[in-house]
Amino acid sequence: MFIRIVKMGFQPEKVETFLSDFKSIKTKVRGFEGCLFLELYRDKSNTNQFFTYSYWENEQALENYRNSDLFKVVWKNTKQYFNQKPEAWSVDKLVSLD
Repeated sequence: MFIRIVKMGFQPEKVETFLSDFKSIKTKVRGFEGCLFLELYRDKSNTNQFFTYSYWENEQALENYRNSDLFKVVWKNTKQYFNQKPEAWSVDKLVSLD
């Protein structure tokens, strides 16, 4: 399993637009071949800061998504609302407790 965390900061006046956009595409992203899990988090103190957290079958599945027409549309729309450079991490899960 391949885990990707992306941190994004938005212009405060564009947050609601981003949330609306995310609501309309989240099922398509989650349904993309190889995507096993998708969540969106919002920072409690800096409310224009968001994080996506996704699980992929493997690194190639994420790359397939990143090279897809879906991603190109999503990223083009999303990046216009940024107020800072996004950051991304690829991580391995070491421990999970229920």
